[in-house]
Amino acid sequence: MRDHSFRVDPRKLDPLGAFAHVREGILARLEHARSLLPAGTDLLFIEGYRPLALQQRYFTDYRGELAAAHPGWTAEQLHHAASRYVSPPEIAPHSAGAAVDVTLVDQDGHEIDLGTRVNASPEESDGACFTRAPNLSDHARHHRALLLNAMENAGFTNNGTEFWHFSVADRYDALMRQEPGCRHPASAVTRVGQRSAGIAAASSSSRSRLPRRSAMSSKR
Repeated sequence: MRDHSFRVDPRKLDPLGAFAHVREGILARLEHARSLLPAGTDLLFIEGYRPLALQQRYFTDYRGELAAAHPGWTAEQLHHAASRYVSPPEIAPHSAGAAVDVTLVDQDGHEIDLGTRVNASPEESDGACFTRAPNLSDHARHHRALLLNAMENAGFTNNGTEFWHFSVADRYDALMRQEPGCRHPASAVTRVGQRSAGIAAASSSSRSRLPRRSAMSSKR
């Protein structure tokens, strides 16, 4: 695996640096998406592969937040509501190596306004995390359209509950494309990264501890 020229944000850095790894097919699509953006605009890569244990923690923590806010909800209601925003581990595309979280930055690496922060929950953002949320400024809506058009034209499918989340060949992608099932084959995993302009990349020492080949199964 080797570094590539993407801007990588460290907010999702994990001990193994797994967050900065993607399938090679996804990397090729990300490179294509970058080429479709207007001059002065670039992708900021936030997260790719996510270990199952971390996915479980995210799901459990969010379900706990909902349980505290809605003490009368049943376990089934909590599971369903939590699944709107964080995938249960057994179907999580990040843990299948099938999803990426990205946003836009300007030529100096500053994040562009897309209406709310990446990873804002529906409760925190008052629904502005939804890709086609009505409560957006014209600027944010325009920027989202730039991101959406570039990623979709590069072969990604956006999850409508998170403007920053895109996947390829997972269950949601198959559903949106009306295909019978997931399409991704086992493929080599590679690392996204750049060391410049103060943007951190995953530690190169992590690479030897990650699998060269993925056999992972399939929203955040």
